Amino acid sequence: MTSSPRDTTAAPFPPEADFLGHPRPLWLLFATEFWERFAYYGMRALLAVYVASTFFALLPEGEAKAQASLTYGAYTALIYATGIFGGFIADRYLGYRPSILLGGAIMALGLFLLLIPDLDWFLIGLAVIVVGNGLFKPNISTMVGMLYSKHDARRDSGFTIFYMGINAGAALAPLVCGTIVGRHFGYQWGFFAAGIGMILGLILFQWLVGWMAGVGRAPRPELSLARVAKIAFGCIALVPVVYLMLSQALVVGWLLMFLMIVLTVYFIGSGVRSGDKVQLHRYIAMLLLFLAKILFWGMYEQAGSSLNFFAKDYVDAPFDFTLFQSANPVLIILLAPLFAWLWPRLESRNLNPSIPRKFAIALVLVAIGFTTLVLTIGEAMEGDGRIAWQMLVLAYLFNTMGELCLSPIGLSMVTKLAAPKETGLAMGAWFLCTAIGNYVAGAVASIASGGDAASGLAQYAETYSHIAWAGFGFGAAFLLFAPLINRLMHGVR
Repeated sequence: MTSSPRDTTAAPFPPEADFLGHPRPLWLLFATEFWERFAYYGMRALLAVYVASTFFALLPEGEAKAQASLTYGAYTALIYATGIFGGFIADRYLGYRPSILLGGAIMALGLFLLLIPDLDWFLIGLAVIVVGNGLFKPNISTMVGMLYSKHDARRDSGFTIFYMGINAGAALAPLVCGTIVGRHFGYQWGFFAAGIGMILGLILFQWLVGWMAGVGRAPRPELSLARVAKIAFGCIALVPVVYLMLSQALVVGWLLMFLMIVLTVYFIGSGVRSGDKVQLHRYIAMLLLFLAKILFWGMYEQAGSSLNFFAKDYVDAPFDFTLFQSANPVLIILLAPLFAWLWPRLESRNLNPSIPRKFAIALVLVAIGFTTLVLTIGEAMEGDGRIAWQMLVLAYLFNTMGELCLSPIGLSMVTKLAAPKETGLAMGAWFLCTAIGNYVAGAVASIASGGDAASGLAQYAETYSHIAWAGFGFGAAFLLFAPLINRLMHGVR
């Protein structure tokens, strides 16, 4: 009799298998995700600027940036949206390890296709990355949750450590792919460096996969190769569909909303069918927190688009503008240990904010970050029109603290609120929220960066003002309704 991958969660790793206070496999997943995020953030740091200068150079400057921002938003949205299908495939058919290896290999191929200086081939490359990422991204996060029992006090800290792996790769990527390789040899070779990083992550994962014991193995090992071949064929068939969606960015928004409605109905229906009132309530709470994630990410995710253009055109800095893409991950690396220490410390004193309150705090912090930029832009408009680089870093600081209150906590929250058999799908839905937020952010960025030389700063100030007010308003609303959401969670913290 074969067991499903989920069965391995019944017995957490024993204490003697720990390293630095956590299960040893956490550090393998940390390192694998480091290289995958190196690949993603390396190309992300270059994407919008490269698309604007290479494929839309004949358009007026503001329009070129607006089109590039829409392409960026559609791509980053689809990157996270496909996680729904990847989570479902891993849960029910392929298993987590094969999904990670196949998805990573497909992503590496897509990154190498970006070297071709043709818009159609570039979009095909992006489509290949999107398809591969759907198999990789939700499943490695799910495997982290499988290392701990649901009531293990180390769980949130473990996800925060894992989140540091994400950001260590993201911090190094702009320096290598943008400042060193891209700036001196051409941005297309920055994409090549990102692809090499992805391959390194796959080699490391396969080399040390024995550390995982039974976690994430294929549900039917004797059928694994045949199933991988079938899924690979399905991925190839999906690439033209994603290509068409990238070519028609507006369609992406409608598709994402449709998927979110379908998933909402599915989770509510699953809770009702289970006959478990507690599980139904937990799904309702999870969906409300998903809304907070969409709102936060729609405001926060200006970094790779409008803030990148803003840094390039208006910020005085003694280094290449692509290095600002390292600000957020570097700050996370510095602050994540503090937050990982802070939550248990507050818990021991009964002062730890509940998950809904942490999400509300995140929305308020991102609002403060953009308020900082609005005030700084106002001063610049009365002066020489240039911004001190320290002020942009300060805005990133507030945004980063907000992210640490939401993203790692949210990863842990999904694994605790979802039913065990649907955790992979729920993790995919969590990333769908990121997808919707990224799409909204791309649309907002096309407005923020779409001004001409005369109106550019004023347009940034106006757009960022709207973001700030939205953050303060929605943050206050979630603080107000936090007690209700807490009751729906039935003891999950």
